[in-house]
Amino acid sequence: MQDVEEEEEEDEEAMLHGFSTDDDDSSDEEVDGPPVDIAKLPTVAKDDATVQKRLEKAKKQKNTDRGVLYLGRIPHGFYEDQLKGYFSQFGNITRLRVSRNKKTGKSKHYAFLEFDSSSVAQIVSDTMNNYLLMGHILQCKVIPKEEVHPELWVGANRKWRAVPRQRVARITHNKPRTLEQREKATDRLLKRQDDKKRKLQEMGISYNFDAVAYTKPVSATS
Repeated sequence: MQDVEEEEEEDEEAMLHGFSTDDDDSSDEEVDGPPVDIAKLPTVAKDDATVQKRLEKAKKQKNTDRGVLYLGRIPHGFYEDQLKGYFSQFGNITRLRVSRNKKTGKSKHYAFLEFDSSSVAQIVSDTMNNYLLMGHILQCKVIPKEEVHPELWVGANRKWRAVPRQRVARITHNKPRTLEQREKATDRLLKRQDDKKRKLQEMGISYNFDAVAYTKPVSATS
């Protein structure tokens, strides 16, 4: 239950700003692939003359305000190092955080980037929103300054490694359960057992479950 709540909290941090996550892109069933070679990708800031001029003008102006971007629908293989390396073509990135599943460490395919100039951040948003990158149409929006809260940067500028599936399964299996969780697990086992009995009866098979049947533990308070 706690893990589900944590995942919902992560999705809410994007929804709070009016952004949506892509169910296909944020699936935790997918395995993180190898990092993308960003050297093979187009350099928009250099290839587009209009963008280049806007950036040059913005960088000449004194701008002490930082700009924060929400970046959604990130392609597979774009992790912290790749995002910073690729988007640094526009300007200096001061903070970056890829939203990840807290249990597995896998990317949820959206991130937050902070540039040292709000003007540069706006140019990045104008340029990269709805930009087709590796088959993914990016979402890139500036988050208003008053909506940028400190919790947004918890875990920023850190490198993550996916937690091995076996370790996750072992931790989940060994995690102490509450009385309510144990009762729910017991009810599930009894229901499955009853379903098996019913199916065998429908097939005309007579089988005595008494020797191996699971019985509900007697409560200490009853």
